[in-house]
Amino acid sequence: MTRVEQYEIIRREHHVHGKGIRLVAREQGVHRRTVRQALSSAMPPPKKPPKREPPVLTSSLRSVIDGWLRADREAPRKQRHTARRIFKRLLREHGYGGAESTVRVYVGRRRRELGLPKRAYIPRDHVAGDEAEVDWYEADVEFPWGRERVFFLLVRACFSGREFHIAFPRATQQAFLQGQAEALSYFGGVFKCLRYDNLSSAVKRVLRGRRRVETDKFVAFRSHYLFEAEFCRPGKEGGPEKGGVESGVGRFRRNHLVPVPRVESYAGLNRLLGDWCAEDDQRRIEGRPHTVLEDWAQERQELRPLPTESFPSAEVSSHDVDSKSRVKVRTNRYSVPVGLVGRRVEVRVGAHRIEVVHGGRLVAQHVRCYGRHQEQLTLDHYIELLKEKPGALRRARPLRQARQRGEWPEQYDRLWAELIRRYGDSDGTREMLDVVLLHRSARTEDVHTAVARALEYGCNDAGAVSVVLRQLQSCQQIVAPLAELGPLARYERPVLDDLSRYDRLLAVGAPA
Repeated sequence: MTRVEQYEIIRREHHVHGKGIRLVAREQGVHRRTVRQALSSAMPPPKKPPKREPPVLTSSLRSVIDGWLRADREAPRKQRHTARRIFKRLLREHGYGGAESTVRVYVGRRRRELGLPKRAYIPRDHVAGDEAEVDWYEADVEFPWGRERVFFLLVRACFSGREFHIAFPRATQQAFLQGQAEALSYFGGVFKCLRYDNLSSAVKRVLRGRRRVETDKFVAFRSHYLFEAEFCRPGKEGGPEKGGVESGVGRFRRNHLVPVPRVESYAGLNRLLGDWCAEDDQRRIEGRPHTVLEDWAQERQELRPLPTESFPSAEVSSHDVDSKSRVKVRTNRYSVPVGLVGRRVEVRVGAHRIEVVHGGRLVAQHVRCYGRHQEQLTLDHYIELLKEKPGALRRARPLRQARQRGEWPEQYDRLWAELIRRYGDSDGTREMLDVVLLHRSARTEDVHTAVARALEYGCNDAGAVSVVLRQLQSCQQIVAPLAELGPLARYERPVLDDLSRYDRLLAVGAPA
C-alpha cells in the first residue's frame, strides 16, 4: 500500500464512517500525527532527505574547503578554485579517499551559503542573417615533421548554427583577417554584425562600457565588408555573450579532433576541415525542427552581398636587401634575387606566405617562418652570383636548404660529379648551375626526370639535359586542331606509319 492509498483510507474512515482520530490511528497502526496530515491534505508531504555529510568528508576536510572558498573572494577571478581543483588538492594534500561527486555537492551548497551563487542568463532569439560569432581555439595536430599546436578560427552563424573552421600556424592579425575573409566567402555574404572577444588583433585598448580603441587594420577590414562589430565584456563575464561559438568549439573538438588528426600539411588540414563542416551541416541542433543546412537556406537569403574584391589581409612594409641578398622581416630573413642587393623592396606578410615585390613585380615568395632568427633561402636567387664564384656552391647555405626541402635530388649530385670529372671543378659547377636554371622555364618534376634520363643515356652535359627536357615537354603538349585550310586542304596527306612506299620510290629512282 502506498502512502497516498493509506491517506485515502484514513480520510474515508474519518469523514465517511465518523471515526475519531485516536480510533483511526489505532486501527491503521499509524501515529495520530499521520492521521492529522491525511485529514489536512490528500497528498502526503514530500520526504525530506537527511541532512548528513558522507563519512569520507570529515569535519576537518569541510573546514579546509570552507577556508579555500572564503579565500577565493579576494583571489583574482581566473585563479579561483573550481570543484575539480578542490577535489585534486584534497587528494594530494589531505589524502581524501572519497568520490569527486561528493566534493562537488558540498562545494555547490557551500557556495550558495557563502553568497557565491551561479550566474543567471537570459535566453536569446536570433534573427536570420543578423549576426555571427568569431573566436579562436587551439588543438594539437600530427604533421610529418611532428606534433604541432594549431590555431583554429571559428565563425558561426547565430541563427542557423552553420560553422566555418580554418587552421593557421599562429593566431596573428593576418590570419585573423584572412580567416574571416575566407569565412564570408564560404557563407556567400556578409552578416549585419560580427561579435568578438577583446582580442589584440582587433582591439588596442578596452575603455569603459562597450567602447573600444580598435586597430586600424581591423577598422579597414570592417569598412571593406560594411558590417557592425560588437565586443563582449572582458573576462569570464563576456563568455556567455557568445555562447554559441563557445559551445561550438567544444562540440567540434570532441567530434572531429579526437583522436589527434594526422595530415600532410596545413592545406590538407584545411581541406579536411571543409569536409567536416559539410558533414556538420546535416546535424540537427537540439530543440530545433530543422537541420543546420535547412535553416541556413533561410538565413542565406538575408545576407548582404560580398564586395567585388577580397580584403588584402597581408601586412605591407618596405625593407632594404642586405649584402647576402636577404630581407629581414621581424627576426627572420628571406632571400631575394641577387640583383636586388642594396635596393629597397616591398614585403607583404601574410598568414602563410611572405611575398617580395619590386617595381610592381613579384620577385620572391617564401613560406612564412614563425620561429625566431630563421632563414628561408632559395638557391635560384643566387645562381648568377654562383656562376661568378662556382667554388662557393658546395658549402652554400641555399644549397643545404634545397637538399632539406627535396629540391636537390640524388641524381643532381651524380650529374654534378660527372660534370666536374669531365670539365673540371669550376666549369663543371657552372654547367650544373645551367641545369638548375632550367627550373625557371620548366616544371620541377620534368627537370628531375630529364636529369635522370640524361644520366641513363650517358649524356653528361647541360645541353643534353635541355634537349631531353624539350623532348619531355613536346610529348606532353596537346596539339590543337588545325583551322580551316580552304583551298590548301587538297594538299593534306595522312601521316604514314609504314615507310616501305618510300623505299620502293628510292629503288625505282636509283641509277643503273
